[in-house]
Amino acid sequence: MDFSDIEIEATMEQRVFNISPIILIKEINRLIKSLLNGKALRLNNILNKVFKVIVLVITKDLVKVASYCFINGIIPESLKESITVVLCKEGKKDYFLLSSYRLIIFKNMLVKVLEKYIANIILKVIEKYGLFLGIK
Repeated sequence: MDFSDIEIEATMEQRVFNISPIILIKEINRLIKSLLNGKALRLNNILNKVFKVIVLVITKDLVKVASYCFINGIIPESLKESITVVLCKEGKKDYFLLSSYRLIIFKNMLVKVLEKYIANIILKVIEKYGLFLGIK
């Protein structure tokens, strides 16, 4: 795939909070390295351990596409898919209660990385502008 035709421009909202529209390669690499190796397969059936190796080859294109999605506020439909599994908790007396069950949600690995990235941006803006009481 060739992503060379993707143009990246910041929106007015991104400029107001001084948010860079360019997703940083080093930040994406850090987030991917932080993924746990022993986790179950995700929706895309790629083990974290394998994903960490593959990403070394596709990082530049991944960051370019992620930046484009971030700037334009879009998420491809395929990345919105998830699978939810309901597990019964052992030893519960009443299985008619919701608290007797645990949900496991399988998401695409790339979505998890992008969610972490965006959460970090939001946290930095909140801290910088003191948007929570007691934070300056």
